[in-house]
Amino acid sequence: MQTAVSEVKELLNRLPEESSYEDIQYHLYVIAKIQQGLVRAESEGVVAHEEVEKQFQEWLND
Repeated sequence: MQTAVSEVKELLNRLPEESSYEDIQYHLYVIAKIQQGLVRAESEGVVAHEEVEKQFQEWLND
């Protein structure tokens, strides 16, 4: 797993030179949210795609 500093450096290397502070903040926000989601999925588990489809069908038929 990469450190936060190495991830930010990698992000800055990928972004265009003309990126604004807001662009950088947005990308950092997205990366942080993805990381939070991965941690939550690891700790709480996930629902299989088939199960989600089944639940949607039940909700739509009610």
